[in-house]
Amino acid sequence: MIPIPSKVESQIFSLYDLEQKLKPLGYVIGGNWDYDHGSFDYEIADDVGYQFLRVPFKAVNGQLDAPQVTVEMGEPFLLSHKYQRGLDDNVRESNFRASFDQFSEPVDPDAEFPEEYVEVGKELVQELERTLLS
Repeated sequence: MIPIPSKVESQIFSLYDLEQKLKPLGYVIGGNWDYDHGSFDYEIADDVGYQFLRVPFKAVNGQLDAPQVTVEMGEPFLLSHKYQRGLDDNVRESNFRASFDQFSEPVDPDAEFPEEYVEVGKELVQELERTLLS
């Protein structure tokens, strides 16, 4: 994990407004959300796993599934997940069962982040700041 200091940290936004601004740029709400916190993830690459820019947030008033919830942004960071290869090889289960078991746990959920993508992450944070703070 590589933290990237940003002017968006500690800023408060409507979650709805964030979604409207960030989804067109390629961000998705990460699958690790809960009712009081979550993150926007931007997939940078998928080299021997996945490299992301993650922008965490926490609910300020109410829960994330509430219509008017506002959130406080955390410090963005770069994250690399390394997954097992070949899990789809020799599949003998039904499609129904496979629909539930399609995602593997990371071999290393905090794998080393490739140096060549660090600058890309910093540029993405600058774009994030321009989008949210101007």
